[in-house]
Amino acid sequence: MAERVLVVDDEAQITRVLRTALTAQGYDVRAANDPEEALRLFEEWSPDLMVTDLMMPGMSGVDLCRRVRSKSATPIIVLSVRDQERSKVEALDAGADDYVTKPFSIQELLARVRAHLRRAPERTVDAPIEIGDFVIDAGAHTVTVGGKSLHLTPTEFDLLLFMGRNAGKALTHRALLTAVWGGQSAHQPEYLRVFIGQLRRKLEAEGPRQYIQTEPWVGYRFLPEGVPE
Repeated sequence: MAERVLVVDDEAQITRVLRTALTAQGYDVRAANDPEEALRLFEEWSPDLMVTDLMMPGMSGVDLCRRVRSKSATPIIVLSVRDQERSKVEALDAGADDYVTKPFSIQELLARVRAHLRRAPERTVDAPIEIGDFVIDAGAHTVTVGGKSLHLTPTEFDLLLFMGRNAGKALTHRALLTAVWGGQSAHQPEYLRVFIGQLRRKLEAEGPRQYIQTEPWVGYRFLPEGVPE
């Protein structure tokens, strides 16, 4: 069964180009020209991935991300002419998993779509990681901390999974970015700042312990047994 991709953009030319390119790759594609229509299609059709523009009349792409993320872990790729770090951080904070700046290469976008869609089947071959306070089950896509279930987005899960596989090691920014977002994102540290911050907030909600340690000028270290804050 073909994987479903929902494309959202108020520019008809963009949606036509993306529909054509994605359909040629074997995806089942539907397009919406505004966020309200996108939410209706999302509810009715349950896509496997959404590609959305950031700047649209009415509800913004950021608000659309928040609405979708409040009810689903479906991967979201944001498109925007804005390349400022603030815009990227705002979109990622709202629940987006990736950010592509216009104008963009269709081949680059297709590569990112493939990367986000192939994560789920790849996870099924991994055995659960039981380490410290954590059980990270890659096949079931679940995480427990101290026996309590932790709800993560797909990107947060991939980040924690990679850190869990390398627990105790100082992981560089480049290594983390490449492992989770691919080589094309190796120079976009704002991705890491946002998602590490999100992970820390969720982990700290489980108790006053620090599980992710900042290594100045290097990256981050995952401490599965935690240390008192």
